[in-house]
Amino acid sequence: MLGAKAEVRVRVSRSVVGDAEIDAVTAVLKRGFLGMGSEVRAFEEELAQFIGSERTVVCVSNGTAALHAALQASGVGPGDEVLLPTLTYIASFQAVSGTGATPVACDVNPHTCWMDVDDAAGRITPRTKAIMPVHYASGCGELERIYALAQEHGLRVIEDAAHAFGCRWQGQIVGSQGEMACFSFDGIKNITSGEGGAVVTGDPEIASRLQDIRLLGVQRDTEQRFQGRRSWEFDVTEQGWRYHMSDIMAAIGRVQLRRFPEFADARVQLAQRYQQGLGHCPGIQLLDIDYGPVVPHIFPILVQDGKRDRLREALGERGIETGIHYKPNHLLSKYGGGTVRLPGAEKVYQELLTLPLHPLVTREQGDEICRQVMQYMETE
Repeated sequence: MLGAKAEVRVRVSRSVVGDAEIDAVTAVLKRGFLGMGSEVRAFEEELAQFIGSERTVVCVSNGTAALHAALQASGVGPGDEVLLPTLTYIASFQAVSGTGATPVACDVNPHTCWMDVDDAAGRITPRTKAIMPVHYASGCGELERIYALAQEHGLRVIEDAAHAFGCRWQGQIVGSQGEMACFSFDGIKNITSGEGGAVVTGDPEIASRLQDIRLLGVQRDTEQRFQGRRSWEFDVTEQGWRYHMSDIMAAIGRVQLRRFPEFADARVQLAQRYQQGLGHCPGIQLLDIDYGPVVPHIFPILVQDGKRDRLREALGERGIETGIHYKPNHLLSKYGGGTVRLPGAEKVYQELLTLPLHPLVTREQGDEICRQVMQYMETE
């Protein structure tokens, strides 16, 4: 019988901040302006330069706010339907239902965990307004097919790129192409601003609308805030939200953006180490992801033969924390409670196990995790 879980030695995810981030926040505190001001403007400009292709970046308070605002700016609302993969964090579904629209859960490919485009195509109705592909585990899946499907049916595409900051697809930075990409900068993502998120778009009208939506719908208030002022005489034409980013958050994000090459290198090296160490492990299936162009936020594996939960306990006994990303949303009470069957996602859900992945996992710890997984799968 398995014993009690040991003290955690290797966390599955964690924040990585240091003196530079602390100094940046201290500088903002000393200036005395804590709202959305010059730091947010600078962060947006630096993000736009990083992503390229003359895109506009609109920073918001978190990744869920980015998705919600992007959907609203795209005209999604009550009576509409949005297609998205069921295997994603609840935030994706909540962002859709938050607009009054209906999230339509689509199955995933059980070998990749990405949206099954054929299944999504079969769920299009006259009410379908948009598709939200989720870049699960930082991979973009069949994004080209998704855009082709959207074009064929006149649908908007809002990319949930919460896992994919700094990744490349077809040689280009994620967010530099397509309609809109939404990023998350929460504490454990590829870069963090403590909390925070951003929408990236090449459409000036969408960008302008996003800037108003994040500031309670107050028209053209962004420029006032960036100059340390606020609007007193203004108009509001649609529902907005208090979704703006603060200068404190942006100050952290600016430092993290400069550190991204260091973070990316550590994440990619660890993922490649897992691939090498577990690529031939019996009963373990790895996702087909090309690390390098893809900078991984998480490292999920599929544990076959009903051994997932026992392996998770065995790793926990050795102080190795793991996770399960994620429970399919169509199984949640709010989104159907399993009344729709999505066999690919349901199969994957029984096998998913996320191994530790963040820049503070050492080479030795990575090797130990591989050894422990191999040993368990070969002997049990």
